[in-house]
Amino acid sequence: MLSCYNRLMPTKQYSRIGMIARWKPVHLGHASILRVLCNSGETALIGVGSSNRYNARNPFTLDETREMIQLVLAEFSNYQIIPVPDLDDGPRWRVMVKELFGELDVFATANPYVASLLREDYRVIPPVELVPLRERVPAEGSDVRRMMARGGEWESLVPQVIAEYIKSNRLDQRFRDEFGLETLAMMTVVE
Repeated sequence: MLSCYNRLMPTKQYSRIGMIARWKPVHLGHASILRVLCNSGETALIGVGSSNRYNARNPFTLDETREMIQLVLAEFSNYQIIPVPDLDDGPRWRVMVKELFGELDVFATANPYVASLLREDYRVIPPVELVPLRERVPAEGSDVRRMMARGGEWESLVPQVIAEYIKSNRLDQRFRDEFGLETLAMMTVVE
């Protein structure tokens, strides 16, 4: 399927394209976006946001997140993974991102706050604009984490290679042990 997907994609539109997300875990929607970033740019700069956080919203380490991205992008070599820590200071974070990413043709983000911070420096677009309609998968990392916390059927929300990685490393069990109750409590408060 991926090979067919690659043939359907147009030639590289951009020299350098960037995006920052937490990717925790990489779900089906992320997989489509990651592939289209690599298909759209000669170089895709993929930022791992909150790289310095380990909590219920960020339950995978930077190395684990990097490995998940690499598994999804196994057929590509035109990307760089860039750790992007939280600074809890938007203007400082903006300067740091400009230093880490340098010049870009386009920056993709679905986060309105990130878009507002970077709009003066980059052409900012929502990542969904890059993904062909037939390849769009509505998914949220919070949904995967909630299902994982419940011990439910989270595997269908992520690429098979990611489900295998998480299960073989017992990351789902670690998540439930460390953050399951907190995740379920946050869900109760929000709902």
